[in-house]
Amino acid sequence: MTENKPIRVLLVDDHAVVRSGLAAFLTAYDDLELAGEASSGERALALCQKIQPDVVLMDLVMPGMDGAAATRKIREQSPQIQVLALTSFKEQELVQGALQAGAIGYLLKDISAYELANAIRAAYSGKPTLAPEAAQALIQAARAPVQKLGADLSEREREVLSLMVEGLSNQQIAGKLIVSLSTAKFHVSSILSKLGVSSRTEAVSIALQNHLVK
Repeated sequence: MTENKPIRVLLVDDHAVVRSGLAAFLTAYDDLELAGEASSGERALALCQKIQPDVVLMDLVMPGMDGAAATRKIREQSPQIQVLALTSFKEQELVQGALQAGAIGYLLKDISAYELANAIRAAYSGKPTLAPEAAQALIQAARAPVQKLGADLSEREREVLSLMVEGLSNQQIAGKLIVSLSTAKFHVSSILSKLGVSSRTEAVSIALQNHLVK
């Protein structure tokens, strides 16, 4: 904080009662100031463009544009604005998503007012703050064994994949395996999803590169 200039905070939460409580909390500190409130990710994005807050307290689970998507957009458009994720959830995917989107910290809503005030000051200074539960989620993610690509393919899916490598169409795969066309399409779609690709060509390429089929 510069001299006589409070840190301007934007509150983003789809619950009015939560925003009201946070707004009241900010009035207890001379160096913090309510810059605005938003009930959605879309509104937060528009407000950041208009009022240019210093720090955004961002809820993550909201209808429409979620907190991670809004964080990413805000950081892309206004990299000087720091975003603090403030949520009730501590799931690993949410923690990783928020931090990858550009949030400087991840806090849970049961945090004390004193801790939250310090986290806002730290964010303004460019210093990260992680709730212990968020840090634990990241540690668990780092320790999790990396699953080999294609390890979750079923025997039937491997069979379908091998036919895809041979260049067979969905119709031909259905005839070869004596299943319906819709079943063949379902297997192909599942294979694309599990391999994280969007086309048959990509799936075949990955299958050959990683020796997923004989």
